[in-house]
Amino acid sequence: MSVTNADNQELRLKKKVGKYYVASQPYLEDGFCPIRNLLASALDKWSMLCLFNLGYYKVLRFNELKKNVTGISARMLSVTMKKLEEQEIVVRKVYAEVPPRVEYSLTPFGQELSEKLVDLGNWYLELYTQKED
Repeated sequence: MSVTNADNQELRLKKKVGKYYVASQPYLEDGFCPIRNLLASALDKWSMLCLFNLGYYKVLRFNELKKNVTGISARMLSVTMKKLEEQEIVVRKVYAEVPPRVEYSLTPFGQELSEKLVDLGNWYLELYTQKED
């Protein structure tokens, strides 16, 4: 009996999931999933748009970011950026000027996360456009 490509993919996925659960077992026993908070922070509606903008422009001031993320309120942008800063995805730099100037940029971790989110988005778009053909 020969092993098919689908069988190999299934085995590869099974190994990856098993490896993840072994590595994260101490956290799971404490009721903490290592990836849950990160994904909850990065994959919400506003966070992804902020990450994509910072990935493209590198550094943005608060109002520039607000202008680029259509439909977000100043309060929601502030909450979103604080959440991303707490997750160490974004760096907030405050300049002692009048009026105060605040700039946001991605941390190295945030850059890598943004790349992976873009890859995920591209993968989905490829599947979606193949469906339409």
